[in-house]
Amino acid sequence: MRILAIESSCDETAAAVVEDGRNILSSVVDTQIETHALYGGVVPEIASRRHMEAVVRVTEKALADAGMDKRAVDAVAATCAPGLIGALLVGANFGKSLAFALQKPFIPVHHIRGHIAATYLAYPDLKPPFLTLIASGGHSEIVMVRGYTDFEILGGTRDDAAGEAFDKVARVLGVGYPGGPKIDRLAQEGDPTRYKLPDSHIKDAPLDFSFSGLKTAVINLAHNAEQKGETLDKNGLAASFCAAVVHTLVPRLEMAAQRTHARRVVCAGGVAANSFLRAALQEMAKRTHTRLYLPPLSLCGDNAAMIGSQAYYEYLAGNVGLTLQNAFATAEIGANICEKR
Repeated sequence: MRILAIESSCDETAAAVVEDGRNILSSVVDTQIETHALYGGVVPEIASRRHMEAVVRVTEKALADAGMDKRAVDAVAATCAPGLIGALLVGANFGKSLAFALQKPFIPVHHIRGHIAATYLAYPDLKPPFLTLIASGGHSEIVMVRGYTDFEILGGTRDDAAGEAFDKVARVLGVGYPGGPKIDRLAQEGDPTRYKLPDSHIKDAPLDFSFSGLKTAVINLAHNAEQKGETLDKNGLAASFCAAVVHTLVPRLEMAAQRTHARRVVCAGGVAANSFLRAALQEMAKRTHTRLYLPPLSLCGDNAAMIGSQAYYEYLAGNVGLTLQNAFATAEIGANICEKR
């Protein structure tokens, strides 16, 4: 089964063709990093407009790279949540309209489920159940994957996600957007013990985590140094921050593995590309005798191939979207219910 997938949840317009949920026939990603770097972060309205400009182009390229005509696809999938609402609407409406025009099934996909499915593309032997750490720009969660469409959230952040914290710390250090790879490079030359940073614990929820205190501590260190006229060790602060993020995520994942007796552990999402986190996870796997699955860097960030992979399993489970007319009718009914409430 060949699925044409669209991803537009944030600042990448992506399209891919995936076969049977495991084989990437093509994958195209059009990034907006240079545009949003001017503003120090993603501007939702600009992102939506850029998606509108790029979605047809990347879809045609994905089909051409796969050597296929659009009529040869078996279904169309698109990310429908979560993400920037305007950005999501571009990809979801384009995908649904294309499916309607081609008279093919439309498969809505949850973005975080897609990040988990990215691992299937890199490891054909991986099957549920397994434990997953999701670490991305907007989400940080520990999830037990019991089946391809059966998930249980064991823990998550109470405020900022790990990726958000990276972007905000990068802004404070003046290294620009996106923060993750820039902080990682800066930290390579730093001492991770240079600055003492907090490690928050949630009472009665040991698998939950918080990054707002860590982010605030870095901001305060930078501002205090500026006010006192002191030179801030940016490399050391970046390394200390990375170490603090790792110390927040990895012990909780290890605790979850012990509680669930999981023998297979996955880490997915944009922050999974961080070299400090990947090294710490590999050490954890050796220590706990678990098998670790880390997607390649190309599949850690937002891409449409992961959406196409998860879409295959959503289709098998019967999670197919409504027709365009029924979707409009459902939206109207939903609006009426909201008005009555």
